[in-house]
Amino acid sequence: MTLTELRYIVAVARERHFGRAAEGCNVSQPTLSVAVKKLEEELGVALFERSKTEVSITPVGDQVVRQAQRVLEEVDSLTTIAHQGRDQLCGPLRLGAIHTIGPYLLPHLVPEVHRRAPGLPLIIEENYTARLAESLKRGELDAIIVATPFEQPGVVTLPLYSEPFVAVLPADHPLSRRQKLDINELARETLLLLGSGHCFREQVLHFCPDCHATVSSGNSIQHTVEGSSLETIRHMVVTGMGVTILPCSAAGADRYAQHLLSIRRFQEPVPTRQVALAWRTSFPRPKAIEVIRQAILETHVPCLEMVSEPSG
Repeated sequence: MTLTELRYIVAVARERHFGRAAEGCNVSQPTLSVAVKKLEEELGVALFERSKTEVSITPVGDQVVRQAQRVLEEVDSLTTIAHQGRDQLCGPLRLGAIHTIGPYLLPHLVPEVHRRAPGLPLIIEENYTARLAESLKRGELDAIIVATPFEQPGVVTLPLYSEPFVAVLPADHPLSRRQKLDINELARETLLLLGSGHCFREQVLHFCPDCHATVSSGNSIQHTVEGSSLETIRHMVVTGMGVTILPCSAAGADRYAQHLLSIRRFQEPVPTRQVALAWRTSFPRPKAIEVIRQAILETHVPCLEMVSEPSG
């Protein structure tokens, strides 16, 4: 078998389509198909199930592809080792972030990374936690920024900071007269939340047990904004369509005049999320990871409590 064949089967497993996999590998589909078939014959097992409409991976194929990905990562590590003196801070780093973190952290992070390591351009992807985790596992991303808990085999997870949640209300809302709120008080309001699949939605419901009834109500207006961004939900609060709960970095106190929007803290225990940086243990550029970590610690985003030193 060859490294090229291993790259082909990883591509097919990723795309679930021979044509797209061939395009991604810059080869013709017949070339890729013949190579995959040759590898299957050499191994004596079928790696993929083929039909006219889709390609699925067999159980043994999934194991082979996972091992192939590890082999390819080790080859990358060998290349790095072979080029002694090679600068780990030279070359792109593929960084993922969940939707409720990226828009608020990255504008501070990107210039700080450029200041610290001008030769380390960031290729950025925003997505759901599950999809980022899969891309990290496959080697399509080098590191991801996610909310904890986050545990994956073969992945290092390093806490970065804690971030409190806040209530965001129309400025003329009766609760705006209060300095601090009980989070379960919002269950009596029209509560606007992100749609299913967003981990922040689940975190809010964890801290607000009484909100489950509001969310499950067929008359809840929040069903009309499922899948929207935090930005969209915040704009809707301004229009008076309801109230919401946001991470403090997304509250947008600087984007609206006080006569339009009110931001209120919660009573103890304050609902909080922890944000972490995660990367594969086999990733061969630890200095680049450290630059990302240090840059985040120096972003000075208001209301975030930074973790100054790695644990352990």
